[in-house]
Amino acid sequence: MTTVHLIAALLCVAGFAGLALAMERHQEDLFKPPLAPARTRLLRFGGWALLLLALALLVRASGWSLGLVAYSGHTSFGAGAVFLALLGIERWRLR
Repeated sequence: MTTVHLIAALLCVAGFAGLALAMERHQEDLFKPPLAPARTRLLRFGGWALLLLALALLVRASGWSLGLVAYSGHTSFGAGAVFLALLGIERWRLR
């Protein structure tokens, strides 16, 4: 069961990273010129796909009731981790 939660957490972090990188603001901050529209759509699709995969994994392992609760926690962790990473990168760049 612990392995399922580790995989789900990693999927959520990767999914939110993909969604963040699909935003033009973060693209300009990290890459200077924004990415091509096709690559942006791929990042957005991949981010949502990873989040849905994490949901399916948790629901399959724990059932709908506990799986949705665990998914809520993992998405909160993933979003927070990506937010802190983007914040840290920006502060490091300003030095």
